[in-house]
Amino acid sequence: MSGRARLTVCAVVASLLAAAALLPLTDDSGWFAKAILLVLFQSAVGAACRRIPLARPLTVLVQAVLSLVVLTVMFSSQQALGGVLPGPQALQQLGQVVQQGITDVSNYSIPAPVTPGIRILLIGGVTLVALAVDAMAVTYNSAAPAGLPLLALYSVAAGLDSGSAAWLYFLLAAAGYLLLLLAEGRDRMSRWGRVFSSPPPRNAWGGGQAGQAKPTPVRGARRIGAMALGIALIAPAALPSLGGGLLDASGHGGGSGIGGRGGGSVNLIAALQDNLNQPSNSEVLTYTTNAKPAAGMYLRIAALDKFDGTQWSPSNLPTEALPDALPRPQGMAADVKYTTATTQVRVDDSYVQGMLPVPFPATSVRTTGDWKYQPEGRMIVGAHGQTAAGQRYTVASMQVEPTAAQLAAAPEATGRIAKQYEQVPGSLPSIVKQTALRETRGATSDYQKAVDLQNYFTSGQFVYNTQAKAGTGVDAIARFLQTKEGFCVHFAFTMAAMARTLHIPARVAIGFTPGAPEANADGVMSVGLKDAHAWPELYFEGIGWTRFEPTPYRGSAPDYTVAPSPTGDPNQQDLAPHTSAPATTGTPAPTQSCDQGDATSGSDCSQAALPASSGSGGGFGGGRAALVVLAALIVLLLLTAPLTWRSRVRRHRLGGGDRPEGLALSAWREVVDTGWDYGIPPDDSETPRRAMARLVRDGHLEGESAQSAAKLATAVEQTLYAAQPRPVPGLSEDVQRVRRGLKAGTNRRGRLRAALLPRSAARIGWALSARWTALASRTRATGQRLTAPLRRRAAREVS
Repeated sequence: MSGRARLTVCAVVASLLAAAALLPLTDDSGWFAKAILLVLFQSAVGAACRRIPLARPLTVLVQAVLSLVVLTVMFSSQQALGGVLPGPQALQQLGQVVQQGITDVSNYSIPAPVTPGIRILLIGGVTLVALAVDAMAVTYNSAAPAGLPLLALYSVAAGLDSGSAAWLYFLLAAAGYLLLLLAEGRDRMSRWGRVFSSPPPRNAWGGGQAGQAKPTPVRGARRIGAMALGIALIAPAALPSLGGGLLDASGHGGGSGIGGRGGGSVNLIAALQDNLNQPSNSEVLTYTTNAKPAAGMYLRIAALDKFDGTQWSPSNLPTEALPDALPRPQGMAADVKYTTATTQVRVDDSYVQGMLPVPFPATSVRTTGDWKYQPEGRMIVGAHGQTAAGQRYTVASMQVEPTAAQLAAAPEATGRIAKQYEQVPGSLPSIVKQTALRETRGATSDYQKAVDLQNYFTSGQFVYNTQAKAGTGVDAIARFLQTKEGFCVHFAFTMAAMARTLHIPARVAIGFTPGAPEANADGVMSVGLKDAHAWPELYFEGIGWTRFEPTPYRGSAPDYTVAPSPTGDPNQQDLAPHTSAPATTGTPAPTQSCDQGDATSGSDCSQAALPASSGSGGGFGGGRAALVVLAALIVLLLLTAPLTWRSRVRRHRLGGGDRPEGLALSAWREVVDTGWDYGIPPDDSETPRRAMARLVRDGHLEGESAQSAAKLATAVEQTLYAAQPRPVPGLSEDVQRVRRGLKAGTNRRGRLRAALLPRSAARIGWALSARWTALASRTRATGQRLTAPLRRRAAREVS
């Protein structure tokens, strides 16, 4: 085998050994065989091109194009030209699959199911790295830099999953790289022939032989490689300050995945927000049920009960074999009324989830597959890679109907339930408990406190916005209470945290709202991605875990949390919010029992008989009242002057100009001043692109607002530097999107400050100062011009 062929084989081996680190990331290794075949095909194409020979860049291009053809056949053959060639539609389909893969990577925990999107990322990523290694080590004869793509491939795998076998994959990747270096060294040596040393000096006895060979540099390279590998393995253990090093397997899992390493587990919070923001409401499942009413048929996936301050997550509790009949719900007494419902569910093939959505509380689940039962959260969890995709199952469940009286009479929770479900981290900001105490002041039972909390969130003070920054930690909860803007995740987790501060056991459920009737299918309900939801469950002794609905415009509030119409029943519970605001008492109006002419009928009648205003006595006279009103108007004008000025400037700037570049520069000035209003001062020394990058970073802009900011920077650069600037449409709308993004990225105090006391109002002072300086200069010049004859005359007289 020639040196170049040996180097090609070693490049393939090194790439595949590094790619083996990706195997623990998925629950199915079938993709790896396809990756091996594609890498072998790509290397064979490169070897053929080098044998022709083709130019080096052309060799790499041919490899890339033919690899793309193979990927097209694998993932978008129906859209390809002739089923093979990657035309525009095929490339668009490939892009969509890649985008879906990126979404799947952020949603699924390790080991993830091999969806088409994840498969193309794995195979395409390994192929791309193998192409880079082959190009560097073989085509361009430089094996040392080829370690960078190999390291990148291993680092991605190690960053996503640091399991107990991470050291083995590191050794495999390192061995592949050392093998590549060794092959390159041999290839270089083969071009120079055998290397001999100069004759060693003869000793006093005439010893030594001329022409004796030194050890080859290849042997020295092996020693250096072994030494480097040993240092990488031993140094982290010998130097504790360096941490665990490359072989550290003590990584900490994050997210809210369920099912551990059982496969198909999902980061529920990330998946929920992603589902809510999908452009279309793709169907997840359909079901039929005899439950009445169907509006209360929430389909529950999981319960998140552990709150460590950073996130809410499910407790890592054991599962058991799925029984034929599930046990009675925890804490539910025999006198609690309920009806039994039967629901048939059909899950779409695209819904790859490791848990079954079921009504709560389920009493039996008849299904096929490898499913386990988690008693604490009453969750149906897949085992050994089992997912809900394509499942058909029947669920019997209870529709629990507790009365307000039963909930109000529930005793305080004690024992394990109180200890486990009332815990809050020490880092929880005080605003959470203070708000909970304020909103429930006057409540006489835990039930009334829970209803007060629900009413607080649904009273109209909060804004429902799925674009709000997600998060379930203490910072996200405190930010939500301040900005009062978020979606179901914020409402559910915040209410649960507030309930725990009031010593009410609470957790959060993740699942789906009931959905909507399916068109042309009588009795069939359709649930889509946008029906994903989160809601709090509070525990009441004798009733059990009870659903509440604090999210406005989503789902439906249970009947036991809604105040009924007054019936005059003295035993009826008071469900109105209990607040600390005193009841307002107005002046009693005259009634038939009060004679307006009788001043002795009692104090109430006397007060009712008084006119609304006497017009004398201690009141203000007409002139003084006018002065007070005038002074109030002046103060009001002064206070609103900055707001008025900014509004006027904004309208003027966004009104356009005679030339297209006028609008671009005006829009730029408006965005810079808007950022200044929100605490991001301008810096005239920065380029437009750097200034806008700083605005995006410091203003926490995301999505459309960040894209609009970049578009404005490009428009300004074109205006300033292009020979013939072209008009850029929609700049005014881009400015408004950036304004909305900056507003969403700050708290209520910041928004009020930006509106009422904008920092950019300092330009008023600058403008007045500039005008004063100009006026003073003109006055001085005019004075000098007028007095010039007198000065000249005085000078002549002196001379």
